[in-house]
Amino acid sequence: MDDTQFRRLLDYFGFSWKGYRKVRKGAKKRVVRHMHVLNCRNLSEYLDLIDVNPRLREECERAMSVSISRFFRDRELWRTLEEDILPRLDNSGISVIRAWSAGCAGGEEVYSLKIIHDRLATSKPCRAALWILASDLNPENLDRARSGFYPAGSLKEVSHDLRDRCFDSVRRHRYAVKPEFTSHIRWRHHHLLSDPPDTGFHLLFLRNNVLTYYRDTLKVPAFQKIANTLFPSGFLIIGAHETLPDSEFNFVRHPRNPHIFQKQPD
Repeated sequence: MDDTQFRRLLDYFGFSWKGYRKVRKGAKKRVVRHMHVLNCRNLSEYLDLIDVNPRLREECERAMSVSISRFFRDRELWRTLEEDILPRLDNSGISVIRAWSAGCAGGEEVYSLKIIHDRLATSKPCRAALWILASDLNPENLDRARSGFYPAGSLKEVSHDLRDRCFDSVRRHRYAVKPEFTSHIRWRHHHLLSDPPDTGFHLLFLRNNVLTYYRDTLKVPAFQKIANTLFPSGFLIIGAHETLPDSEFNFVRHPRNPHIFQKQPD
């Protein structure tokens, strides 16, 4: 599949060439593999087939999805969450901090949040429990996340002390999240362009998906729906190379971290 054909596929889904340009090689390979499974001789046959079959269309979209994650990716962001955002939410008087990891990939982001909340709770009395909705388009990602098993490379940002406290070594270079960090997580299959699965969140992780891979015509309305799930004064976390859409959204950038935003009351 050459770039012209790949751009045609991006056009079909409303994906952004800018977002996919650096990762297109892997996406192309996965799509071509899917085409071969379906015995499609060319891209036109493939598009005709997925256009009339929603299941195959989602399989193609999953093949094009990019899941790159590890524990505590973007270390300064997690430091700000642990030192400022979570304590602020805990001191606000709420009994439960409700978080949504939108596009949770393999679950590293979800368990990272559980770990820093636990560390906060052990360092001082923590009044608010933490509940997380973790959603992803790819059921294979969700299965991997539920299992809690990870290769050593996913833990390269995790200190030895933290690794020993939060993970069990199950075999050479493989680790499992300890059971105490798996509670109060709801895993859900969900497409980010459809209606949000819930509302009333204090924390929203929207990193390296909608804001990177979709064109503005889809990105802006999708972001609006997703942002509406946050409580006023809730916090939005985006990827290190992402920006908010060029539209009027009522968010203020956090003074310590350019990738954390607080929603302002209307």
